[in-house]
Amino acid sequence: MADDLLARLEALLSKGGDGAALRLALASRYLDAGDAPAAVRHAEAAVRLDPEYSAAWKAFGRALTAAGRATDALAAYERGAKVAERRGDQQAAKEMRVFSKRLQRDAAKPEDKNTG
Repeated sequence: MADDLLARLEALLSKGGDGAALRLALASRYLDAGDAPAAVRHAEAAVRLDPEYSAAWKAFGRALTAAGRATDALAAYERGAKVAERRGDQQAAKEMRVFSKRLQRDAAKPEDKNTG
């Protein structure tokens, strides 16, 4: 079913129905499917199409995190939190700040090294 939805969303895109909401839907579905690079590509397109779309910024940060691009994810969350605050979307801003703090905390943890 998830593949079917992805196929339908991709078909909409290929027919010229490009838009931030469609790209956000694609990014979310690809992220759920475990395809982080595709999720990044679509989330990045969503924020390019509508730089004031706070949900797209949150998805972009999540996709970048899943792709192992923590530094880029931090930048996306920071920008997204500013967008969300400017738009009055305090919940989205709070969530992105929490995700950002988690990334920073995880980056500060010493690597677990086995010396066996």
